[in-house]
Amino acid sequence: MKAVAFFNNKRGVGTTSLVYHLAWMFADKGQRVLVADLDPQASLSGMLLSEETLESIWQGDDRKTIEGDIKPLFDRTGDISSEPYIKKIDEKIGLLPGDLRLSTREDELAAQWSKCLDGDPRAFRVTTAFARLIDHACRHFPTDIALIDVGPNLGAINRAALIASDYVVIPLAPDLFSLQGLRNVGPTLQNWRKEWSRRKASKPNDLEVELPAGDMQSLGYVLMKQTVYLYRPAQTYGRWIEKMPAEYQQSVLEQGEPEATGSDSNDHLLVQVKDYRTLVLLAQEARKPMFKLKPADGVMSGQHRLVHDCYKDFELLYKKVTQAAKG
Repeated sequence: MKAVAFFNNKRGVGTTSLVYHLAWMFADKGQRVLVADLDPQASLSGMLLSEETLESIWQGDDRKTIEGDIKPLFDRTGDISSEPYIKKIDEKIGLLPGDLRLSTREDELAAQWSKCLDGDPRAFRVTTAFARLIDHACRHFPTDIALIDVGPNLGAINRAALIASDYVVIPLAPDLFSLQGLRNVGPTLQNWRKEWSRRKASKPNDLEVELPAGDMQSLGYVLMKQTVYLYRPAQTYGRWIEKMPAEYQQSVLEQGEPEATGSDSNDHLLVQVKDYRTLVLLAQEARKPMFKLKPADGVMSGQHRLVHDCYKDFELLYKKVTQAAKG
């Protein structure tokens, strides 16, 4: 099983929607997928679950969420749950539900990250909590792939989440802010890989915890074009699209200009997700992905092509992610 994280430190590029739709595409293709909502905003859980269900699993101290599963470890009363709560969304989709309380674990994760260098056993248990939880979940809900949704920041929660990933996909909007996000995310990933490698070398010999590789291999970027028309004319975003291949290559892959390396400018662009905002409200009301909308859901005759194109976009992304995971 491979784990793929979707990560950008810029909010509003459609990361959660991307994970949601890709999970349903994996299911449509007959693949079993575990979705881990490690964004403390829990937006992905809100897309996959009704408010009534969320209210029920967020009640009390014994919460049926990721936060509830790691609570004993952080409270020093035990370790993470060996049988994490998995909400079955579909026969082929399992969810580790998110929780707004997860944000309270940021300071502890930051403190234990430093203590790993001292060979502190608990520090390693805390730092690898998400990775081990996902591993346990995949044993109870056998999957072909795990998809990880994280928040738009460079903090300790995301670092622990990214350590759990084999691959990273970076969603981008065609604007200056996403370009700057690449300049932040690239060096951050490089640093986290190096720092985790240093910490793994300090693992105590008697620690009975298998440490994740923490490869965080850069799989590519997805251009999310559905947001661009909402705040600026279409003709202004073309120049940002042109800058992204070189910026990705330099900031994320630590390589030179595409022309200098002989690579194609689109080598690392996985897919461009087009503007499907006329389908968004219909999908929200039907509680299904946009590419599964039917006339019964309110799709008009002129929207059938959009539904078809949306399916093709996510089918292409599915194929590229699957190919990389098998490699």
